[in-house]
Amino acid sequence: MRDAIRESGRASLHLLGGAALAILCCLMVGVALFTTFLTLTVIGAGVLPESVLLLRRLADRERRRTAERTGTPVPEAYLPLDGPLPARVRTAVTDPGTRQDVVWAAAQLVYGLVLWFASLVLWAPALLVDGVVAGLAGRRPVALPLIGRLADLDAAWSRALLTPTPAAARAAGLAARVEQLTATRAGAVAAHGAELRRIERDLHDGTQARLVALSMRIGLAKRVYDSDPAAARKLLDDAQTQAEEALAELRHVVRGIHPPILTDRGLTGAVRALAASSGLEVEVSVTGLADHAPVDHAPVDGAGLAQGTPPGDRPDHPGHPGHPDSSGHPDRPGHTDRSGHPDRPGHTAHPQDAPPAPRAPAAVEAAAYFVVAEALTNAARHSGATRASVALSREPAALRARVADEGRGGAEAGEGGGSGLLGIRRRVAALDGTVRLTSPEGGPTVIEVELPCVW
Repeated sequence: MRDAIRESGRASLHLLGGAALAILCCLMVGVALFTTFLTLTVIGAGVLPESVLLLRRLADRERRRTAERTGTPVPEAYLPLDGPLPARVRTAVTDPGTRQDVVWAAAQLVYGLVLWFASLVLWAPALLVDGVVAGLAGRRPVALPLIGRLADLDAAWSRALLTPTPAAARAAGLAARVEQLTATRAGAVAAHGAELRRIERDLHDGTQARLVALSMRIGLAKRVYDSDPAAARKLLDDAQTQAEEALAELRHVVRGIHPPILTDRGLTGAVRALAASSGLEVEVSVTGLADHAPVDHAPVDGAGLAQGTPPGDRPDHPGHPGHPDSSGHPDRPGHTDRSGHPDRPGHTAHPQDAPPAPRAPAAVEAAAYFVVAEALTNAARHSGATRASVALSREPAALRARVADEGRGGAEAGEGGGSGLLGIRRRVAALDGTVRLTSPEGGPTVIEVELPCVW
């Protein structure tokens, strides 16, 4: 009996909230009439979007109440009310969610009050009947649960009226997608501008200054060449040193644009090179990706063969099939078939015979490379960690990169998380990817990036 009374009390509170919203919906009728009048006079057209926003807040409150009662959230689908006034007015009028909210408000005005008064009428007889049934007969209450059913009915009607139609959900999803793409495009443009400024700064402060100093030293060497050759040679040596430093600066700038190692060795080899030069003990694991390591070509001797070629593979060796002393007949002893055909005797399959695993698009590889580089740089500079791990994996429609360190943690995921993390988010968002950062105080810090791509 006590449980039934407690549950009926919660149901009554839910119905009381519905009655309060019904009264607010009644007030919204006056607001709607006032807004319609002002909109028709054109002077007060700006009131319409604000009235629609107020109605949306009431509907959102009812969605939360319904979710609390049923344990299942009620979805919403609205077109964004932004932009200039004419666009906001047009969106407020044409949005299917607005029409749905108007229908709900009119219905809530009726069933919100009716169900509340019905629960008030039920309380007295329910306590009397269930007091006899449960107290004297020892049975379960039968009348008090009816109040809970009224609350469930209120939640069911609200859910039915506020759940968006498939067309409204598609329209709202498309609008949200356009808004997201607009934001990511703005982020990509900002990141591109910052990258151009960085390149300009590096060229101006580094390479250009070295080239100016190089030109001056060469000019001084030309002037003193006839009178003091030793000083001229010293100036030329300094100029050569500065030329080499300028080349190193240029290589650094080029690596910042698109690392050549990505083209030469692929993402796996480039990440391994990052791990080796990071100053940390880094473990790299790769799943489903090719390791495009560079091919070392051996020097060629006078016979046109690579140095170190086994004697039996040289034409001038008696055991070679092309040697005059060798019959080359496959049935004779000592013959080895070197045709290279996999179906013939003596052929040995090499790993190079297997088709290489496909590579991700260049933009995806570059984004993953910079994510790993920035994450390892942050770990080495700020985390205090000595160990880290990098995991690259190929998914059916994405490339996933995971960087973890054993540092102190505390990295921020928001806009205040530093330029490095902000650059990671912008670079990944430009490719419609996702970034997940986990960094509790005390560590560890884990950055997971998923970049969609077609293999």
